[in-house]
Amino acid sequence: MTQDYLVYIGTYTGSGSEGIYVYKLDMSSGALHYVSKATGPRNPSFVAIDSERRNLYAIDEVSGDDGQPTGAVSAFTIDGKTGELTFLNRQSTKSNGPCHLSVDNTGRYVLAANYKGGGVSMLPIEEGGRLGEASDYVQHHGSSVNPDRQKEPHPHSIFVDPGNRYAIVPDLGIDKIVVYKLDLTTGKLVPNDEPFTALEPGIGPRHFDFHPSRKYAYVINEIANTVTAFSYDETSGALNQLHSVSTLPDDFTEISHTADIHVSPDGRFVYGSNRGHDSIAIFAIDQSSGRITFVGHESTQGKSPRNFAIDPTGTFLLAANEDTGTIVTFRIDQGTGRLESTGNVAEVSMPVCLKLIPAPS
Repeated sequence: MTQDYLVYIGTYTGSGSEGIYVYKLDMSSGALHYVSKATGPRNPSFVAIDSERRNLYAIDEVSGDDGQPTGAVSAFTIDGKTGELTFLNRQSTKSNGPCHLSVDNTGRYVLAANYKGGGVSMLPIEEGGRLGEASDYVQHHGSSVNPDRQKEPHPHSIFVDPGNRYAIVPDLGIDKIVVYKLDLTTGKLVPNDEPFTALEPGIGPRHFDFHPSRKYAYVINEIANTVTAFSYDETSGALNQLHSVSTLPDDFTEISHTADIHVSPDGRFVYGSNRGHDSIAIFAIDQSSGRITFVGHESTQGKSPRNFAIDPTGTFLLAANEDTGTIVTFRIDQGTGRLESTGNVAEVSMPVCLKLIPAPS
């Protein structure tokens, strides 16, 4: 029997969206079927699930008009029989405008990137999945060359490395990938011995993913519309740049900004989303070097594919078109990495983040 998956969908509330939506992905067809929703959080744009699949954590992507920190993370339990969410509690990130979060591999801490506030947070997970008060907040400093986007720090995402030793933070505002050591005893983010990797000025790093071999990593750059490949030393947490490749056709002259990036589960391909060109860019990965080669583009059949997800088997790619309120399912060609629409489209207002776990049998 084919294992289906539950898809948890973070959204921007308002304009028809009420919160976090739960769908079931039919692995025989790629169709998405509505299961339930969880209301309450404002703009639960990004969600993360612990390794035991017992709890889900959602960013409350809000900012205070008076400058006071109002960003938060909400905690939910996941019903093991139905997949439905039950709200537990909410804790401040000690900053404004959080936009991304991760759970460390032990399930003891939530890490949050605060785009507007310019720093990163660490919050302990208590017994039962509730969140404790933030155990650490680290403010970033600096700027870069784009006067419209880079006057100040803007951490755009935060990822835990596969060894659970480091937190990787692409900061769009300062053109750096900042690396922290994870202190799981005190709940602190400690600057790494090599605290950051500086990128080309004006490039705007946004999202990040590791190769399953742990030897390579990839960042998608929002302003430059490129993907940069790195070699990764998981012992030291050091990232060394290999090269960068454009996500857009050479003849494309309109405005576009990248958003999300994911490596296929088998490590053979990396995908990136273009908002404006409204496509998924496909690249093949050289397994011996980590360098990437452009394969092609596939239209997402909607506007502004903010984010997307690949199911754990590598069969389907789900593209979330924020501005058209659709999630489109594509089948992945296992030989070429190219995408083919399955014809399945789910309507969800302002979808942003998609996270998958096995559906209850």
